[in-house]
Order: sequence, then C-alpha cells, then structure tokens
Amino acid sequence: MLTFFPGPSQVYAETGLYLQDAFQSGILSVSHRSDTFNKLSEETLKLLHIKLAIPENYTILYTSSATESWEIISQSLTKKQSAHYSSGSFGDKWFQYAQAIHPDSRKFSVHVNEELHPKYLDLNANDDLVCLTQNETSNGTQIGFETLAALRAAFPDNLLALDCTSSMAGINLPFILGDIWFASVQKCFGLPAGLGLLILSPAAVNRAKEIGDKKYYNSVLTMLEHIEKFQTSCTPNVLGIYLLNRVLHNSPGIEQTDALLRKRMQAYINIFDGSELKPLITNVNTRSSTVLAVEGDPELIEGIKVEAKANGILLGSGYGKWKPNTFRIANFPAYTNEQVEKLTQFLLKER
Repeated sequence: MLTFFPGPSQVYAETGLYLQDAFQSGILSVSHRSDTFNKLSEETLKLLHIKLAIPENYTILYTSSATESWEIISQSLTKKQSAHYSSGSFGDKWFQYAQAIHPDSRKFSVHVNEELHPKYLDLNANDDLVCLTQNETSNGTQIGFETLAALRAAFPDNLLALDCTSSMAGINLPFILGDIWFASVQKCFGLPAGLGLLILSPAAVNRAKEIGDKKYYNSVLTMLEHIEKFQTSCTPNVLGIYLLNRVLHNSPGIEQTDALLRKRMQAYINIFDGSELKPLITNVNTRSSTVLAVEGDPELIEGIKVEAKANGILLGSGYGKWKPNTFRIANFPAYTNEQVEKLTQFLLKER
C-alpha cells in the first residue's frame, strides 16, 4: 500500500537496507556512552547543520518526539507563561500541554485563511515565549517566512518557538528568525517514528541557563551538558539516529528539496481547478507546501478514500473538525516521481 497519510508517512525505499546494515554493523547493541555512538551522533549533528542549513551556533538536541518537546519547552524554557498562536488542532494541543504547566499561558486563534499579524498577539510582560505552529498538519496551513520575519521584528525580546513537525527537512526553514525549532522524523525526514529534534538558538540556551531548571530527566540544562559530548541524558533511539544519519548522507541540500516539494504542491493544486473538490486553504500565503487538505462533500470525500485504497493508495483522513469533509495528502521528500505520478493520475480520474 502506498500511503500519503501525513505522518507516520511513507518511509524512504532504502530504509529496509539501512535496517539490515544497522543490524549487521552491531550499532544496535552499542552503549550510548561509547566512542562508537559518540562518533555516530557527532556526524549526524554535523549533517543536520549542513543539509538543513541550520546555523552553526544553534544547538541540536535529540528527543523522543515533537510532543516531548512541547513539555520540555514549558519546563525548561518558559519563565512565567507562553502565548500561543493556533490555526488548528496541533496548535491547540500544544497550548493545552503548556497551560497544564503554566496555567496563565494564553492562546490566540486565527482563521485558516487569515495571515497571522503581530497585532493578533496582544502580549504582556509575562508572555516570555511566543509559540507558533509553523506547519499545521491537521489542516495544511503554515506561517510564511515574511510573516515570521514580521513577528521577529515585532517581538525582539521574546523567544519564538516553532513546531515544524510536518515541514522540517521539507522546506528551507529560516532558522535565524526563531529561537526554538522542533520536529519528529516520521514526516519529511521519511523515517519511522520514535525520534525528535529540538533546535535551540544561543538566546534559547541562555534562557535555559537563566531559568536553571534541572528537576526533570530531560531538562534542557542536563541535555546540553550531555550533547557537548555528543551524548544524551537518557538511553536514546540509537537505531533512529543511525537511520537519520543514512538518510541525510543520501539527501540533497534543503534548497533542492524545497524547490521540488513546492513544484509538486502546485501540480496537486492545479488538479482541482474547476473540480467539485478544492483545497481547504485558499490563501496561498497560509497554505502549506508539505501537507494538502482537500475539501468536498463528506460523501464524496469518503468515496474517494475508499476508491483510493482499492487502487493501493492510502489518503490521509481529515483531522478534528475537518475530519468529515477533507482528506489530506502528504507532500514529503520520500516519494518518488513514479509514486507521485500514480497519485496524480488517480486524482485526475476522480476530480
């Protein structure tokens, strides 16, 4: 079955070979305090900096998932409370996690086809962290780079945290415009779930030192102490790091990947011109380049999903309030041209 479900999604075709290599190499049994692991970790972190164009002075930490990053950010990088912008279900969930730790945290909601403007974030002195879902997997919205630049200019003294779970490794993210970036690998990285990345600017590292939190096993200060030796505070997903290393070695630079995915997304959009189906997000400035939500009559949507499955294609169901009347398409780098063509021909037939 060819799955276009937006996470966990289709893994790279070479993943099976990488798994065999991992087993045969013995890496699955090495200690995470060993020189063998240290070298693997160091090389993987360097590849992330190079292939994703992450600034050299930004620190990359391993986590178990993006969801864990929500918790770490509230525990170790938030002094009093956080202000959240949300256009969908995952932005809402992040806020709920944060509010459980800092009850005075606040949420600002914006319509999916409305561009975020600094005026929508009525910050006060206690809002020391601004939390943004750069790519909202539930409905296929995104925060564009011009908008992000405007937010950076409007709030120079606030840390900006961005959930890029369904865009990191797919688009060329402007890391310099944010302080905290995080994702999981089961989407644009084309890997099995179970590994996350948390990327911190120098300002975010300083915030962790200022707060001084070391109450938790994965407090940022503890993680920083270990990553200096290319290690982790707890036993990591060594297999996930190995697979990430192999994928990065064989990946083009992020500029090339970004251009490919934007081209593919536009081709998908063109399919629905004049159709009963249409993109849920009509504003091109808030439409994701990596997740497409397609809207239609609920009966039509369900019929297309059933027909797709009969043709060996798994489309993503709608999410949250959009569940009945949308399906979602993952536009991630792991798909080959042949796989994209198979989906394209099916959609042209069903439009």
